[in-house]
Amino acid sequence: MSKTETIGWHRLLADFPWFRGEDSYPLPAYSEYMPPPRLGKRPYGEGDPHLFAEDDPFGWHITEMEELLELQPGLESVARQILDELVELGQGEPAYRIAGRQRRNLVDNPYWPQDLAAAAGHLPHEKYVFLSPLALSRTQDDKARVRWTYFGGSEQGPERAFWQGFYSAPDTELPADQAASFLARLLQAAYGVKARTVADLRAAGLRVFPSDPDPRFPYWHVASLPSWTQPLLWRPADGLDEVRFLLTFRPFAGLPPPVKSAYFEGRLMLLPFPGSLVFWGIPAYAKLQQELPMAMQVPLQRMAARHGAADGLKVPQSGWFAESGSDFNAAEVQEKLLLNTYRRTNRWDRVSRYDNELVLSTIENTLAQVLFGTSLDDMGLYGKPMARNSQLWTADSRLVLDGPNASRAELEQAALTVARGGLFRYRFQFPAMRVGRYEVYWQRPLAAFWNEAAQAVEMISSPPLGYLTAYDPAQPDLAHPVELWPRVLQREPWLWALRNFRHLGPQEKYANQTALNILRLLDTWRRFGQAPLPRSLARQVLRLSERDPLETWLESLPAKSENPAEGKELYSFLLACLEPSTSDKPFTSLPGTPVPENLPGSLTFDRTATRDFEIAWWEDIRRLSTGIYVNKDNADCISDKATLNHLPHCTRDLERIGDYLLDRYDETIRAAGMEEQAVCGELPFHWNTDFDFSVFGGWKLNQEGHTYERDLVLIIPGKNRHEAVIMADHYDTAYMEDVYEKGRGGDGARLSAAGADDNYSATSTLLQAAPIFLQMAQEGKLERDVWLVNLTGEEFPSDCMGARHLAQALVQGTLQMRTRAGEMRDLSHVRVVGAYIMDMIGHNRENDLDDFQISPGLGRGSLELAHQAHIANLIWNVEAKKWNSSPERRGKGRGKRIAGEQEIPAVAEHLRLQGEVRLPEDPLSSLFNTDGQIFSDSGIPVVLLMENYDINRKGYHDRLDTLENIDLDYGAAVAAIAIEAAARVATAA
Repeated sequence: MSKTETIGWHRLLADFPWFRGEDSYPLPAYSEYMPPPRLGKRPYGEGDPHLFAEDDPFGWHITEMEELLELQPGLESVARQILDELVELGQGEPAYRIAGRQRRNLVDNPYWPQDLAAAAGHLPHEKYVFLSPLALSRTQDDKARVRWTYFGGSEQGPERAFWQGFYSAPDTELPADQAASFLARLLQAAYGVKARTVADLRAAGLRVFPSDPDPRFPYWHVASLPSWTQPLLWRPADGLDEVRFLLTFRPFAGLPPPVKSAYFEGRLMLLPFPGSLVFWGIPAYAKLQQELPMAMQVPLQRMAARHGAADGLKVPQSGWFAESGSDFNAAEVQEKLLLNTYRRTNRWDRVSRYDNELVLSTIENTLAQVLFGTSLDDMGLYGKPMARNSQLWTADSRLVLDGPNASRAELEQAALTVARGGLFRYRFQFPAMRVGRYEVYWQRPLAAFWNEAAQAVEMISSPPLGYLTAYDPAQPDLAHPVELWPRVLQREPWLWALRNFRHLGPQEKYANQTALNILRLLDTWRRFGQAPLPRSLARQVLRLSERDPLETWLESLPAKSENPAEGKELYSFLLACLEPSTSDKPFTSLPGTPVPENLPGSLTFDRTATRDFEIAWWEDIRRLSTGIYVNKDNADCISDKATLNHLPHCTRDLERIGDYLLDRYDETIRAAGMEEQAVCGELPFHWNTDFDFSVFGGWKLNQEGHTYERDLVLIIPGKNRHEAVIMADHYDTAYMEDVYEKGRGGDGARLSAAGADDNYSATSTLLQAAPIFLQMAQEGKLERDVWLVNLTGEEFPSDCMGARHLAQALVQGTLQMRTRAGEMRDLSHVRVVGAYIMDMIGHNRENDLDDFQISPGLGRGSLELAHQAHIANLIWNVEAKKWNSSPERRGKGRGKRIAGEQEIPAVAEHLRLQGEVRLPEDPLSSLFNTDGQIFSDSGIPVVLLMENYDINRKGYHDRLDTLENIDLDYGAAVAAIAIEAAARVATAA
């Protein structure tokens, strides 16, 4: 291995693959444990070429959008909250969040000794300058938003990141004038002192007093300061005559008496405010760190309130909670410190993806319920215990639970400890971003002070950016991290987009719509290897009014821009990202979208653009959503009285549905005469969890050995048996909200929906796809295998269980199929090149007709799949005009839903559909709420094909998910486009 491969970020990506072999890539339900986002290279192997640069082994790229829309507003919010508490502390007020329960955080704290505490309230000269680092990382939430998250103070101590921020790599200092410029801005803003150079700073009385090693945490010590500090270094023997500002991170208890006296008298300003370092001197957390490696992050984290909105940093909830029990009756703690309840959110929330769901959430439970509750009442319809995403300790700093690393036995013991009662400190812990096997934090200094005149916190612009540290999460060695340095990107087109269109807010459907549209276009171009984008694809990436042509929108940008010159530059740059225009007018059947002149011919529409296809698709939905199949959630049957009162029978029907689907595949194989080539079977596994969910009948039967879970697969052979493209559905159905929720007329029963749309519209599509792909295999057209996969357990409470099993086995190289004859076949040699996941494709949204979503996962592979689906959509629309001129379709108009005794909708014209390519960050993408998210997170190229999902419509997770809400003309068209898209990938050379 070469030297460059073993330094910097190359160390993080070394030794791939990281997760080969049984149980090496665990994938619990996200509702039970939200995993870390995986960056740089995802587990299945697809890399992100834009996080790192080959010629910069120590750099970590921070995008303009992350910095301007998340980090800067988030840091300002956190700064206000921290400084508010510090000002209270310095002015002699209670400052409960800093002082803690019974002010114990200040006892024996070297950063807040008795003499400093006695001076509180008598420091009129104090500006409360804060210069210490925050621990930040990116985390994932239940809407699949990967956002910068505030973990608290740096576990590397109060000063190391400040000094590291004046480097760009090991032993590589930034220019001295950058450091001087920052310190000059600090002195000017806080004290009105002007300076430019290091010499000016010295003349203004600034000196630097290095710290001694802390015996508790020797790795905090910075042995060698940047060279520019040499003229500013101060020693006690130098005296204070020429010193007005002393930059030091030493504990106040360790400062020389003359320094203390000068500070108390206002002759000397200490930078930062000595009390601002108090968070790193609390004995209780130094003790806790022996059991919880990142414990020193915690004291500063508590300064900020929980925050989930998209306008800043994500802040997980932390605080104290009191639980009554046999060992505890009352809590001796200030009310301000107690946070006994938690507002739950989940991926099924009926809120827009970038709404502030914390404000909109109506589900608030006690901490004990949220962390450990497994009763039906505790969990509700969409809740699970969140203990795995939490850390918990006692009032005397004994660890109760380190959730992300806990075993099942440790979870059970923690639940018992809490049930006995007591006062507990906690924080919700969503794991930090991972690169390979490493967990990564950004130690970023926060520079701010209290402006007394304005009575407000003021930020110091462009402070040092600190550095990033990477650890083995199983055994973090805080003394020897892998170190990287942030590179905040400054690409002009991205900056032009972000700073020139904010004034359009009231005119836009959602925040920063124009800027985000531009960024989507730029990022799509970047993911395409910076090759010119097809204009039709570019249009579908944008969220515009339906009939706005791409060219019209582009031409409007200079006039909309706050800076017209930058708007013109941006317009020219975007034009250069696109293929040249081939037509003056867009093709009118796909509003606003030009059609390429070299559009290929169809591979499958001769089999799918027919009345026979429509009838077969409809009848299979009818067969699966009505009649004998009733209990179709993996948790069935729930044995509470409310549920049992409704059930016609008390057995789970998924087994029978699975057998029926496999029988159909067998029949199709025999009809094609491919018994020796094609095969169908099951991918068996058991439903395993960290908690006991005996209230779920299906889970209990798994534990008792009476049943098991299974994905179903039909394997259709192509020429290359080492590659496959997947088409998948899920064949379970959800519990009906209007049957459960009392506010909607329910009585608490958990009954499975009929599932006509969700998701037998997709299951039926797989049944129609089988004979088409078998024929293509016979004709030698398939370059690689096609797998038709029926995933189990997408709905709650199993929560993408079948997708998790399949993705885990693909990453680990452990996938096994059991044939109908009971033979086990090893599929570990097959590489999945892409997966089309279909979920709810049968309902045409009344208030936004004829749209559907093509929602790719992360990475270029997913975008390529989306491009093929987009081409399939274009071919369909071009051909539909011809098909509609046939005698069977001419003049029939738009289809209508069935009513009364009608069995099937009448023949209608083929619809021409608008397939919107919704990238992962698109607020309208529904990928996060489906099995597709599991594939994307694992690095398996994936696209979700879904209707234009309306979170508020009737017919989703309720009694109305029936044939009466299926639009045959629409659903059959989406099904046909899905089959064509998969065929294009399967036949590509």
